[in-house]
Amino acid sequence: MAKPMSKSKIVATLADKTGMTKKAVNGFFDALFALAVKEAKSAGKFVIPGLGRAVKRQTKARMGRNPQTGEAIKIPAKRVLKFRIAKAMKESALK
Repeated sequence: MAKPMSKSKIVATLADKTGMTKKAVNGFFDALFALAVKEAKSAGKFVIPGLGRAVKRQTKARMGRNPQTGEAIKIPAKRVLKFRIAKAMKESALK
């Protein structure tokens, strides 16, 4: 498998494709990230059409096991953020 692109390579590629400066593309990514965090906190989800959605979920408390000792431990309830890939993205990426 190929190594995933770093943020700097993504920024450079998008700057070349769009004709924007690397600084402008980097600013766009920072603004998109800030918006995603804000929307996920307030609305519970953030959608990027065609790519996927970040969804905030509440997990229940449950019993788990310490892998070293085998002792039963209680895992507390918590909020997690999951990213669901859009159907169109899955279909095009898996061809």
